[in-house]
Amino acid sequence: MSGFATRAIHEGQEPDPSTGAVIPPLYLSSTYAQERVGEMRAGYDYARAGHPTRTAFESVLTALEGGEATYSFASGLAAEDALLRAVLRPGDHIVIPSDAYGGTYRLLSRIYGEWGIELTAANSSNPDEVASAIRPGQTKLVWVETPSNPLLGIADIAAIAAISKDAGALLVVDNTFATPALQRPLEFGADAVVHSTTKYIGGHSDVIGGAVVIGRGVELTDGRNGGTGTPSVADAVKFQQFAAGAGQGPLDLYLTHRGIKTLDVRMARHSENAAVVADALVEWLGADRVLYPGLAGHPGHEIAARQMSSFGGMVSFLAGSPERARRIVESTKVFTLAESLGGVESLIEYPYAMTHASVVGSQLEVPHDLVRVSVGIETVADLVADLEQAIAK
Repeated sequence: MSGFATRAIHEGQEPDPSTGAVIPPLYLSSTYAQERVGEMRAGYDYARAGHPTRTAFESVLTALEGGEATYSFASGLAAEDALLRAVLRPGDHIVIPSDAYGGTYRLLSRIYGEWGIELTAANSSNPDEVASAIRPGQTKLVWVETPSNPLLGIADIAAIAAISKDAGALLVVDNTFATPALQRPLEFGADAVVHSTTKYIGGHSDVIGGAVVIGRGVELTDGRNGGTGTPSVADAVKFQQFAAGAGQGPLDLYLTHRGIKTLDVRMARHSENAAVVADALVEWLGADRVLYPGLAGHPGHEIAARQMSSFGGMVSFLAGSPERARRIVESTKVFTLAESLGGVESLIEYPYAMTHASVVGSQLEVPHDLVRVSVGIETVADLVADLEQAIAK
């Protein structure tokens, strides 16, 4: 199976052999019968270690990202945590984007900081700045979001992959905003991809989840083995999934797998609608106040066009003042004022006091007048009219 949409629909599933059901059943069992001691029927013994519903979802995301293996988790942050624990040790250093997601920064600064992990924030839209932030011999991970949350910055994955490789560090790309439907970081040299599958992968605002996709043949640095006896990053993350027990439950996996089947068509509509919304915002506010990589004037537009097939459904803009930003997000009728993103319905939020409140007062603090919109797949004229009336107020 070669086509993306074909893989999204068919990978990881076959008709049920006992009934012929086209959609594989949902396996809610916590434990599985063994033929003899240690002899498992299909490789499953206890659901924390694995189950058929997990296998089906992880198989399809691996195929879509082009990786070696995928491991699913109870949230995007749980996925990040598992990867970080698999790779990092006290005394290590990590480079993160200066506009990283607030939850990622909170995890690294407040939890891993106490564990002895040091971090440096750098503008990942500037590869030279990323290179300058690396500490030779100490930096084990370079972390990139592209497009970034919420400023829609674009990182040159291939350039930063080369820099990371030269420094002996692994490159991790948060691909939540783009998804493999629009961008496949492993093809540009990234070592691992992380997702909040809560967002576009699930796509319907009814599930919480995360995933780590590991590239082929990626090994831990400095002879580490992640507790597994081998230097494989995939083995180390799999061990964290099993030993720490933060895997995603079967019902959430089932819903996420169902959502991924329509990822290709949803992302196309999200991107189409977002482009129209961004153009309208430019008309009302001016090009210098609208952040969307699909705009020709966006500083990362050319790089985004090279590594993305289209530009996604996220748009941010500067309202002019904090007071006006709050009035706008509280005045929409089709856009729902809520955190999260990537669902079929349009959402609007005020990052400074909502999703990115955890970075207030830090180097990563977002503009006080920033508004972020997750453009859904509704009739685009309704979305434009809704934002127009909210901005007019």
